Amino acid sequence: MIIYTPPSPATFIPVVDLASDDAAQAIHRACRETGFFYIANHGVPADLIARQFAAAKSLFDLPFEEKMRLHMKQSPTTAGYEPIGGQVLDSQDDLSEKAPPDLKESFYCGQELPERHPLLERKQRGLGYNQWPPGMPDFRAQTIAYYEAMCDLGDKVLSLLARSLELEDDWFAPYYEPSSAMLRFIKYPPHPASAQRNQIGAGAHTDWGGITILAQDTSGGLEVENVAGEWLSAPPIPDTFVINLGDLMARWTNGIYNSNMHRVKNNVGGGDRYSLPFFYSPSNDALIEPIPSCVSPDHPRRFPPCTCAEHMSEMFRRSYGYAPQAA
Repeated sequence: MIIYTPPSPATFIPVVDLASDDAAQAIHRACRETGFFYIANHGVPADLIARQFAAAKSLFDLPFEEKMRLHMKQSPTTAGYEPIGGQVLDSQDDLSEKAPPDLKESFYCGQELPERHPLLERKQRGLGYNQWPPGMPDFRAQTIAYYEAMCDLGDKVLSLLARSLELEDDWFAPYYEPSSAMLRFIKYPPHPASAQRNQIGAGAHTDWGGITILAQDTSGGLEVENVAGEWLSAPPIPDTFVINLGDLMARWTNGIYNSNMHRVKNNVGGGDRYSLPFFYSPSNDALIEPIPSCVSPDHPRRFPPCTCAEHMSEMFRRSYGYAPQAA
């Protein structure tokens, strides 16, 4: 188990201006050093983001019994509600001590497709089978609009990532047809005095997929590990998203780009913390193997090939104790 220690002050997580001519070069530096960076001039309307945070709050304000009727275990795609304590994210490097569950509740949703869409017959994780809360008529439309905006932004970031690796801008595009993207709403309650040793909002972990696009509220609490093993605060910066790389991007780049440890401790201000991570991951059957230009005699292949579904299913099993039926 990775024991919680206080972070050092944030000093170098960069802000990348997507409208800048050197955005790809700035992303390359950030991906080599931390695997985390902020993006500005991203083009997503501020009111769309604000409405999505409002939708998340309305969902979590529902009575517990109503939320449990949407439990993610009822969905073959794991779309739905996760109560507090439902996940263990700490990577548990020290297996002599079992990691405690995370102090957060969340809600997952994937791409919304027509009931008779052929992709649903394949039961791909993240496609269809969403569980929408009854009595909230605007929730579904708002969430779908935000999801689609995140897909568009994800394509823009992937294009810059490809350019940062000296690849064609659309290099990643075939692997994302279709994507297995998931949007997650997370609510972190104030850190309780009764918390177990090393129990925080989200234990130290890497993300599992391609890239993550994170909208966070003004509360703070996100912390990122740098290459020196120091924990750095990643405070909210107005009008930006936080971007971080997942395990599959590290596999694609043969470890040249980092999928870095991060964690959340909601101990700032004494109130609830809300965040909206969007996990933009490849198609389930996409084969992930190192990009040829990232392999050399001095940097031999580090990872065996795997499909997106194989990796995601195993990580889900480690974190939740079971694998999605659809994976």
